Amino acid sequence: MSKVLVTGGAGFIGSTLVDKLIGEGNEVVVIDNLFSGREDYINPQAKFYNIDICSAEVAGIFAKENFEFVYHLAAQIDVGRSVADPINDNRINVLGGLNILENCRVYKVAKIILASTGGAIYGETEEIPTTEYVPTYPLSPYGIHKLTLEKYLNYYYQVYNLNYTILRFSNVYGPRQYKGGEAGVIAIFIDNAVKNKESIMYGDGLQTRDFVYVDDVVRALSLARNIDCRGEINISLGKEINLLELRKNIEEILEAPVKIKNEPGKLGEQRRSCLSNVRAKDVLNWEPEIGLTEGVKRTINWAKSIL
Repeated sequence: MSKVLVTGGAGFIGSTLVDKLIGEGNEVVVIDNLFSGREDYINPQAKFYNIDICSAEVAGIFAKENFEFVYHLAAQIDVGRSVADPINDNRINVLGGLNILENCRVYKVAKIILASTGGAIYGETEEIPTTEYVPTYPLSPYGIHKLTLEKYLNYYYQVYNLNYTILRFSNVYGPRQYKGGEAGVIAIFIDNAVKNKESIMYGDGLQTRDFVYVDDVVRALSLARNIDCRGEINISLGKEINLLELRKNIEEILEAPVKIKNEPGKLGEQRRSCLSNVRAKDVLNWEPEIGLTEGVKRTINWAKSIL
């Protein structure tokens, strides 16, 4: 059994990870300021600190709890919000991350695993599916700041020998996802459809994404704790689908229309995003188990259950 910290552990991915870690017999502590997370998502067996990752009080938690592993998931995740307010995005995603990293160094954490982003870091690229070796040209402050924190992890390893692994997620979806942000398009479409409400589609709907189910993501996070790999690993389904096709798929499974209102595309939004998961198979011994159709079915069932 290990003592594990999960920042952002009240969020969609974070709370699902906490459940898995506890199920594996670990002692889990959660740090979350509940800006986008929900306290009722937190496993009752986890210890919870309602605090911002930028706070100086984080050091006291590290000193008290003596973590062996840290999962850093807390972040500002909305691409559009990062474009509107890049300074705040930097504060959370870079300075907040640095606060966690510095405490990992001071209190001698064995390893930190970073939840990073795939598409937003690579930017527009000719290589689809995109591998980890493609040059990174982010199109948004969100992508820039996630990449910045990745570089800091490598610095802390080279200078302080702080072990790390970075997982770059494609678009994660599934139960507990919030109805907002680019990565929330499946949640938005499903939630509004089951409530007979209208969803907004930005742009022409031909922009593509690569959707990976949350249970596959947390399985990858769990595996990352025990591998000896510094660097970046894509976690993805590895299949590209445009939003018009996605809408049709949801309608077929739901057997109901997804009502759409079209609006202009967002600043900082990529045209295509699809990540190769070959390295994850080689290094992490991981590959996705839940296809898009099955994942959408599970998400629809969850959405109906909370009506």
